[in-house]
Amino acid sequence: MSLSSTPPNTPTPIEDPSVYLDDPNRKLLEIDTDTRQGPALFRWMTLGMEYLIGAILVALIVSVSCNVVGRALFNNSLPWADELARMLFIWLVFIGAAAAFSRYEHIAVDALVRRLPLRLAHMLYLLQHLIITGLMVVMIWGGYQVLAHSSGRSAIMDVPLSFISLSLVLCVIFIAAVSMWRMWVSLNVIRHPERER
Repeated sequence: MSLSSTPPNTPTPIEDPSVYLDDPNRKLLEIDTDTRQGPALFRWMTLGMEYLIGAILVALIVSVSCNVVGRALFNNSLPWADELARMLFIWLVFIGAAAAFSRYEHIAVDALVRRLPLRLAHMLYLLQHLIITGLMVVMIWGGYQVLAHSSGRSAIMDVPLSFISLSLVLCVIFIAAVSMWRMWVSLNVIRHPERER
């Protein structure tokens, strides 16, 4: 005789994971190219960055593979392949960070925000994006300083080092612009929450 209240062969229902992935309070701040949500400029830039990420990833794989094949089969490595792979990886990281920010794909703990009423949630979103914008302004200033004082060139491919630093500057400018737009949306929700019901 079993003390359990459920029959032994009944499977336990599996909870829908989208409950934990979708935050209804955040819907107004999302940029989605499929549903055309968010400013058109940000949607097109996000889509362009995603295609650029794909192209960089293919070029990175080709560059590294050429070097591996050259070492393994011909006992001769390509000196430019390591340098190109390093540059492509740097661009991949920063462009990927900007695209992920646009799509709200960075890791975040939102257990509290998703339980708050709409107005309070957007107060936290406003604070979050105010901090992000402040950090991006500091990084833009630092990136500008690096670009202004960078006069060197890479050792093998003779590429200006400022070209590599440009990826950081473009990334933080985009993140700052998206963050300011999200602050504007959150301010409107805080002032007039009844419009979003």
